[in-house]
Amino acid sequence: MSEKKNFKVDVKIEDQETETTETDTTIETSEASTPGDSVEDLEKRLAAAESDAQKAYDQFLRASAELENYKKRTQKEMSEFKKFANESLLKELLVVVDNLERAIETPQNGGGETQVAAGVDLTLKELLKIFQKFGVQPIESLGEPFDPAMHQAMLQQEVTDQPHNTVINELQRGYLLHDRLLRPAMVVVSKTKTDDAGNDADN
Repeated sequence: MSEKKNFKVDVKIEDQETETTETDTTIETSEASTPGDSVEDLEKRLAAAESDAQKAYDQFLRASAELENYKKRTQKEMSEFKKFANESLLKELLVVVDNLERAIETPQNGGGETQVAAGVDLTLKELLKIFQKFGVQPIESLGEPFDPAMHQAMLQQEVTDQPHNTVINELQRGYLLHDRLLRPAMVVVSKTKTDDAGNDADN
């Protein structure tokens, strides 16, 4: 609230002979706010702020509890996954075990070596099918250029019918798991006499 008060001011100018003039000056003053209304307003604002803070804190506690429960649940699921990740693969391999057991029993039941060999060959084919089902592929090495990313050279052998640094024998087959090397192939690499002579000449 504000009110206007009028004050009459007499202004005298002595330098010149003039009449004294009266000037009405209006001064606007502010009336002070009622102290009771201001405190009540502040109390309302404080109560509202405290209510909002409590709600935010409660939400924070719930979010923290949910996050902690999620972490525990995820850790448990990951532990279970690692524990039984190979379950489907092992079930497939049990068929191979069954065939191998039958192959061992064949000679005891009067079966010949031919039957044993046929049983082992069948078992190998089934095993390779299982590998293929799970993304395991053999590395084709024979006749291919030596690749240190795929092959492990066990020795070099001098030959005249193969280019230099070519895989001419495979001691142990290598395998890929999808696009990742599972095991390198152990190979024998060609070494031509012509290249040896050239190297000696350079030396």
